[in-house]
Amino acid sequence: MISKINAALDALKYPKQPRGLYEPIKYALEEGGKRVRPRLLLLAYSLYSDDIERAMPAAIGIETYHNFTLLHDDVMDNAEMRRGRPTVHVKWDQNTAILSGDVMLMLALRYVSECRCKRWAELRDVFIQSCIEVGEGQQYDMNFEKRDEVAVDEYLEMIRLKTSVLVACAAKMGAIAANAPEEDCELIYAFAERIGIAFQLQDDYLDVYGDPAVFGKKIGGDILCGKKTYLLISALNRGDEGQRMQLLSLINDKNIGSEDKIKAVTDIYNAIGIPEICKNAIEAYYDDARNLYETLPLPENKKAPLWAWASELMERKK
Repeated sequence: MISKINAALDALKYPKQPRGLYEPIKYALEEGGKRVRPRLLLLAYSLYSDDIERAMPAAIGIETYHNFTLLHDDVMDNAEMRRGRPTVHVKWDQNTAILSGDVMLMLALRYVSECRCKRWAELRDVFIQSCIEVGEGQQYDMNFEKRDEVAVDEYLEMIRLKTSVLVACAAKMGAIAANAPEEDCELIYAFAERIGIAFQLQDDYLDVYGDPAVFGKKIGGDILCGKKTYLLISALNRGDEGQRMQLLSLINDKNIGSEDKIKAVTDIYNAIGIPEICKNAIEAYYDDARNLYETLPLPENKKAPLWAWASELMERKK
């Protein structure tokens, strides 16, 4: 399925001019990553219809939108690398990245609009609402950077909006495009939403406790940039006053060496029991997703690829 998605992306035709606008878009969409969202959309569609090519425009639309968010995130985070290559604002410049991203957003809506189905208006509205919610999640994430105190529930809502909503949107869009029963659409959305939250929590965990060879990047990056993750927020909320003050001091200390900072913060996490707390949260969302999957009123052989996708997505925890 990934090969079909990549082929569809490669076949997209862009205007030749202005080159400085469209070349960065093609660059951002070139093969890379797991194509999580378009794969899920097509998987959800295939639960009810075998002609997945009819849903491909929506799959391309949601992947284009996802990569638009990454392009603008890289500008906001001043990130230099994405998938082992220079980010668009590094390869070109910041203004180019912003403008090309703006066009990607409009192209995403065009592609989704080309997915003509019986419930086209519903498909469009789910996509647009999800795009708005992703923006809300990004704003909450930015707000958290300026706050020392963030509640765990606030963080979970932020990652639901910023990360999980688009995963759930992909699943629901696939079901809608196939004209699935409304109850099934909502069930599939809830299932994918739980998996999306579990996946983000797992990403938080692996940034501290993962194997760099498996995780795909150096560990401790979130600690070094003082990012509010589930681990840090849980530690600040659960630690005693001394641990809390020490954590805040370490996170804000610009003079301490990288390895020393990572070790010191990780030692506090271990003392509070944060690894188990985080793993328990991951498993809770994962189990909830499994329970929702089990209630989906389809034959097991028909829906098995959906759970295989979820298992593959969570495989990095092993």
